[in-house]
Amino acid sequence: MGRRQGGGPPQLGEVLFEFKRIGNILRVTAIDPKSGTEVIMIADPRYNQITIKRMAARKLAYVMAKKHEKPGST
Repeated sequence: MGRRQGGGPPQLGEVLFEFKRIGNILRVTAIDPKSGTEVIMIADPRYNQITIKRMAARKLAYVMAKKHEKPGST
């Protein structure tokens, strides 16, 4: 599947990841150290780490784009 022009997520710089196994799930935290924005997602530990990181980074980009759309929100 190709990327749409102009419709993709904003470009992220460095992203920090934290993985914590809790029973049958994997709790993943993705943090943008520049803005301090943090998102948490739950993943299936059977997925490979690259796929999980990509999903967490996409969620982080989505949240950051939403924050950028609404000036004055915290």
